[in-house]
Amino acid sequence: MAEAEKTKNLCAQIPESLHIKVRQRQEKSGQSLSAYMTDLIKKFFEMEGKDMKSTAKRPVAFQVSAELFAELKEYLKRHNMTQVDFFVNCIQRALEEEKQGENT
Repeated sequence: MAEAEKTKNLCAQIPESLHIKVRQRQEKSGQSLSAYMTDLIKKFFEMEGKDMKSTAKRPVAFQVSAELFAELKEYLKRHNMTQVDFFVNCIQRALEEEKQGENT
């Protein structure tokens, strides 16, 4: 039989409204608060690195010249990037630059 892992107390102040929601869901689950929070935190770490908005994705499609497409493919190869990574990065940078411009 495997030995149970040691446990440590984790205490943090959270807004009362969030506390109420957590406790309601915990009670509904039938788990102890410890078990519920352990499962919740484990699920969070399992989701980390995954796109949490995967169900809210929308396609972006457009056509470019064959020459530009070939240049893009070479660029992606040199930088070990996917098309998705490249275009998402471009969009994020443009939006951030716009925000920076508004804040100056």
